[in-house]
Amino acid sequence: MDLQASFCFFFFTFTLVFSLFSLSLFIVRYNPCCNCDVCSAFITRSWTSEFTNLSDWYTHLLRKSPTGTIHVHVLNNIITADPDNVEYMIKTNFDNYPKGKAFSTILGDLLGRGIFNVDGHCWRFQRKLASLELGSLSIRSHALNIVTDEIQSRLIPFFTTVEDQNDKEDVVLDLQDVFRRFSFDSICKFSFGLDPGSLKPNLPVSELESAFDLSSKLCAERGLAPSPVVWKIKRLFNIGSEKELKKSINVVKRMAGRIIKERRENGSGSVTGNDLLSRFIGSISDDDYLRDIVISFLLAGRDTVASALTTFFLLLSKNPKVLEKIREESDRVIGSNHDTFPSFKELQDLHYLQAALHESMRLYPPVQFDSKFAKYDDVLPDGTFVKRGSRVTYHPYAMGRMERIWGPDAMEFKPERWIRDGEFKQESAYKYPVYQGGVRVCLGKEMSLVEMKSVALVLVRRFDVRVVDPDRILRFAPGLTASVSGGLPVVVRRREVL
Repeated sequence: MDLQASFCFFFFTFTLVFSLFSLSLFIVRYNPCCNCDVCSAFITRSWTSEFTNLSDWYTHLLRKSPTGTIHVHVLNNIITADPDNVEYMIKTNFDNYPKGKAFSTILGDLLGRGIFNVDGHCWRFQRKLASLELGSLSIRSHALNIVTDEIQSRLIPFFTTVEDQNDKEDVVLDLQDVFRRFSFDSICKFSFGLDPGSLKPNLPVSELESAFDLSSKLCAERGLAPSPVVWKIKRLFNIGSEKELKKSINVVKRMAGRIIKERRENGSGSVTGNDLLSRFIGSISDDDYLRDIVISFLLAGRDTVASALTTFFLLLSKNPKVLEKIREESDRVIGSNHDTFPSFKELQDLHYLQAALHESMRLYPPVQFDSKFAKYDDVLPDGTFVKRGSRVTYHPYAMGRMERIWGPDAMEFKPERWIRDGEFKQESAYKYPVYQGGVRVCLGKEMSLVEMKSVALVLVRRFDVRVVDPDRILRFAPGLTASVSGGLPVVVRRREVL
């Protein structure tokens, strides 16, 4: 008994000393005593009296900055909206700006050694593997087939059922939830060859989806903690949100592990299908590593598409002329039969729709910011000094709202800015880093655009989707990607064509 008591005393003493030591390092490194206006506003949260979202406050500060760069000293974070700085970070001096250990630690329990949470050799290996697979015609065709099937067998019937119910009374639907279910089904089929059935008529609660959502949310909240010491202590004692996170991650990893095990037993580690797991399983013998890789793609392919589609339909509700131009273009390219599903070639010819989606993501990027950590002292192109170990963040949300980048009409939803001589023209990835750029440019960009265009096209041609309160101020919920707090309530009606 005395030995047990001594051990407990030693354990708690060590934990307390370690926590105090970690806190002292945080204090030294992050300088929470800074009394500049920006840091004072951040610490006291006085910015909330004028701005709904932290991203909007940062946008305000970046607009005011002569260089388009600010320094939040209490976070040791340099935030920039300068395209030259972005290009320097993710292309010119890429090796000096890895994701860094601080970022990897936050997501490590969920993503492990997955591509979005690693640097160096591990990242290069996965990048090469994914590039070879995602660039192939067969897997792109497979992805389009999955999206087409999900639209035809679930999305259209679901909207039709809801519209039929509207004959009696208006049924208010959370469009964001529908898109999240749609994209979760699609990415699970694409990644694992698994159909969770989230968009079945009764909108079932999927254990995997619920655990995945909670894991993503709680990991993001780690990043919002005033100090990593806070969540690390909670994780050490398995209490509060960290206890919930551990349980939800265990569900995700257990279910992913079971699928991998079954695939190994049935396929003997060979390529047996077109899903990512089937394609990767022959190259990776470590099942935990394979699980981390596939979960990372699950995260990237689900939330980003749902986020982009949600704000796209919000903007269409506020801009009916844009909606009509999309419909006119689709009738011209595909034909007036709205039951016809577009071919891949026809999707590529929808230049105005492509422009409208890019314009929507300019104002509402699915990933609002991206942070790196400097390996060595450096100087950004705008003259900002970067001390080794500093966090350096480029901010696509703010960049899309900067007049110095997009002109005096930067806050207008104007797809025409992407059209030249009747065709869609891509802007520089460093002016528009929604899909990143340089060697880290998103490998799933084209597939995500095909998915978004397919969904948007089918809905606008067949239905009128009316947002209940299009002028409300959006509040973004904590998460790894931008999601609207409270969802996006809409009423759906079958489109009447004269």
